Amino acid sequence: MKFIKWLLAILVTLVLFVTLYLTVFFDPNDFKPEIVNAVNKQTGRELVIGDDLSWTFFPALGINLGGISLSNPEGFTPKSMLDVNKAVAEVELMPLFRKEIQIAQLSLDGAKINLVTRKNGSSSLDGLTGSDTRTKSSTPATPSSQGQLASIEVGGVSITNTQINMIDETKGETQTFTLDSFTLGTFSLDKFAPIAYEFSATLSDMKITSKGEGELKLSRDFNQLVIEKLKIDTVVEGNGIPNQKLTTAISVNTEIALDKKQVLADITQLSAADINASGKLTVNYGTKVPQIKVDFQVGDIDVDSLLPKSETTASGTPTSAGAEQATEPDLSALKSLDLSVKLAVKSIKVANLSTQNWLLDIGVKNGIVDLKQLTADLYQGKLLVSAQVDARQTVASYQFDKQVTGVQIRPLLKDAADIDLLAGTANLNMKGRGNSLLPEILKKNLLANGHFNITDGALYGVNIPQMIRSAQAKLKGDLTTETKEERKTDFSSLTGTFSVENGVAINPDLSMASPLLRLAGKGNANLMTEALDYRLTASLVNSLKGQGGSEKDALAGVDIPLAITGTFQKPEYALDTKALLNNQLKEETDKAKEKLKDSLLKKLGGL
Repeated sequence: MKFIKWLLAILVTLVLFVTLYLTVFFDPNDFKPEIVNAVNKQTGRELVIGDDLSWTFFPALGINLGGISLSNPEGFTPKSMLDVNKAVAEVELMPLFRKEIQIAQLSLDGAKINLVTRKNGSSSLDGLTGSDTRTKSSTPATPSSQGQLASIEVGGVSITNTQINMIDETKGETQTFTLDSFTLGTFSLDKFAPIAYEFSATLSDMKITSKGEGELKLSRDFNQLVIEKLKIDTVVEGNGIPNQKLTTAISVNTEIALDKKQVLADITQLSAADINASGKLTVNYGTKVPQIKVDFQVGDIDVDSLLPKSETTASGTPTSAGAEQATEPDLSALKSLDLSVKLAVKSIKVANLSTQNWLLDIGVKNGIVDLKQLTADLYQGKLLVSAQVDARQTVASYQFDKQVTGVQIRPLLKDAADIDLLAGTANLNMKGRGNSLLPEILKKNLLANGHFNITDGALYGVNIPQMIRSAQAKLKGDLTTETKEERKTDFSSLTGTFSVENGVAINPDLSMASPLLRLAGKGNANLMTEALDYRLTASLVNSLKGQGGSEKDALAGVDIPLAITGTFQKPEYALDTKALLNNQLKEETDKAKEKLKDSLLKKLGGL
């Protein structure tokens, strides 16, 4: 027992002796000129340590710094690049001899950093990134090297009121990033330690505030960093943000394999603008081009609520003003991306179209975007799309293959374009290619072809039987015939092929069949101006009895020509009376010719 008492007494005496020596005989301020001169020699900058350096002795030995300032290069504004109000580092001395770091407290308060980029391209960082080959080793350090630390223990880290100002004189902009606080609790290897932060940023067009908390753990061999139960809440405000405000929340568990240079993130919850998602993210940053894999499950997405209202002209059609001045999107960043994305989305509403059960498999590599598969439920039918975008050139090129099966086309057209033109169950196959991603140029350069068929449908806006009855009346001289019947023509099938070139969609072989009549058509639709120029020819199969007609129709066997003009939004239907009369005249002429021929034959036969 006496030995222990004597040992404790010796240790206390030693501590008092060291404290007395440091405070009386060893003044850290004696080193201030040497530190200032070393910084000036290395960087050419002026270092100012305004406050006296002082020792701290409880709960551990440390040093207190204050009033530190490092200048920007000469001629820069502001003159100071770095200002630090207060910095404290407290380290246990005895564990250092055992290759153990025990830090009681690290704190930094009131740091301000001004990073300036001038019009001539020079910046605040010029001259600070020197290289010293003497510090490089021919063999990298490994965890088994003799210099490996036995342990690290930190009582706590506190960073408060840290501000970074990014000043760009070429654009006349200043962006401010503020770390209001960052705290790390008691930390040691192989044990979880709590972390928390509060951050804000003021950019040229938006403001960001964020706060988060979680736990982190560093393995003893320094090969693995684990962050668990990390919750981050962020608010973004600005005129370019949907509804001028976006609130996001994320909960994530992350493993970083420092030796393999790989990040695995399990995102248990992600919410933004009423969109909820979860999934996994893998990043391999050890390769020349980082490899990123994303696999997410997403809830309902209402894109319409996120987009600004589109501007229209006085006529109500979308304006293309400024389209000529538009430039191709810069997709060069895709060349340095190796990305694989798989998404499952419950529903998406875009351009007023409602779709469900999306499955997306897309990859990006070497500047090529490969949409391997996209499927969705679309108005009681199915959508299947594969596509590819080649962004290796300044003007991107693309190709696609689209299939639609079993879709109810009337509600789709009404939701997509507010067009009540066609009803029925639609099937469509379409393949195409082109270049340019600017809407107007894309329409012009698109080369596509396909075929379609619609069953058990109807044409809205036109009542062909009624138009035939009107044609009958006009042939009889009655020009006052009117009707109040619904403008709709039912059919059992509608088929055709189409092609798109130079901004014009051409359909040469429309064919419609119904119990009453047959309909053939051909024409085109201008995708640039949305103008329609289409001709239909109707022919009776049976009489119009039951459709308001007589037992035997005068137009039986006569082709009835119809014209469709106007625009996509306002199609106009009309009976081509001139063509009808020409057809009727031709038929009567043919009959007269036959009668004359028969008469001549009879006379010749009697000779």
